[in-house]
Amino acid sequence: MFSPPSSHAIAAGLLAAFVGFASSFAVVVQGLTAVGASPAQAPSGLMALSLAMGLCSILVSLRNRMPISIAWTTPGAALLAASGDAAGGNFALAVGAFMICNLLIVIAGLWKPLGRWVAAIPAPLANAMLAGVLLPLCLAPVKAVAADPWLGLPIVLSWALMARWKRLWAVPVAVLVAVVLIVLATPPITLDPATLWPRPVLVLPEFSFAALAGIALPLFIVTMASQNIPGYAVLQANGYHPDPSPLFRDTGLFSLAATPFGAISVNLAAITAAICAGPEADPDPKRRYWAATVAGLAYVLLGLGAGLATAFLIAAPPLLIQAVAGLALLGSFGNAMMGALADARDREAAVITFLVAASGLSFHGIGGAFWGLLAGGAIYALSRSRKGS
Repeated sequence: MFSPPSSHAIAAGLLAAFVGFASSFAVVVQGLTAVGASPAQAPSGLMALSLAMGLCSILVSLRNRMPISIAWTTPGAALLAASGDAAGGNFALAVGAFMICNLLIVIAGLWKPLGRWVAAIPAPLANAMLAGVLLPLCLAPVKAVAADPWLGLPIVLSWALMARWKRLWAVPVAVLVAVVLIVLATPPITLDPATLWPRPVLVLPEFSFAALAGIALPLFIVTMASQNIPGYAVLQANGYHPDPSPLFRDTGLFSLAATPFGAISVNLAAITAAICAGPEADPDPKRRYWAATVAGLAYVLLGLGAGLATAFLIAAPPLLIQAVAGLALLGSFGNAMMGALADARDREAAVITFLVAASGLSFHGIGGAFWGLLAGGAIYALSRSRKGS
């Protein structure tokens, strides 16, 4: 029997969509432009990504009758911002890497051993790699305050003050303050009306070993280890136990469908999943799926405004946008550092992974994330073999 969504579910869904979009769309746009996306390709990628996660959220929530929230891979976008050299500014190579990553996610959903292999990557190393990738962006708020206190400080203070009252709204408020400052304190931004309505731009993928090792494999590991697995844990913590394999498969398929238009990957959400799956979404757990469904509809509508959002971000001072992105990633960075250093036995391997990943090292066009995981893995293996002897 059809049961319409409650006002609680509608409010929770709209809140989840706004928080998810406003908190990290700057990170996504920065990641896309870092790997060579043009002013036309970046809004196309953001729109395709928004549509993919909105439609996927609607499908899996209604099919399972569970509040299964879908999000884009914010840590993955941060990885792109740090590994642009792997694509050499050629967006077609980046799209080819996205395609391989998303194909691996589909395979992880269809072939369980691959999912188990990803889960078998030592958590300290995966977290250390993510922390190393996020570090340069998380330093951006400090650099913004040092470079221009009159613009950088209000953004940081608004975030800090709002976090004391309502942490969930801290980053969206910082985004609004940044927008106001950019409008008031910088030269008028000329926006081409033709670019405000996002248009899908088809990008034919190209492939290279450097992009495979420097983008596709780290992106796959980050998406699975930092998004899909924690997202599934949030569902379990709220009493929902869907089969994870079809969920991984579906997020990979929707990602593959959006990739030719410049999209990265969509995956299970964690923070917004807690909004939709928690008791605030509806007193009845069996009706909370409406919250994730409403969030999916809102993502589709927000995707239609991707052209305006992207054009504004590209035209705005980069340091301010990076500051907002850095504030949005502080929570992810803190969690990654805690996970990396929690176990004293593996701390040395985690530190090596973190330092190499954060160094900006690029060897044969392959970025630091891959080499960090490789170096840390070698130290981890040596340490474990020494302890076992």
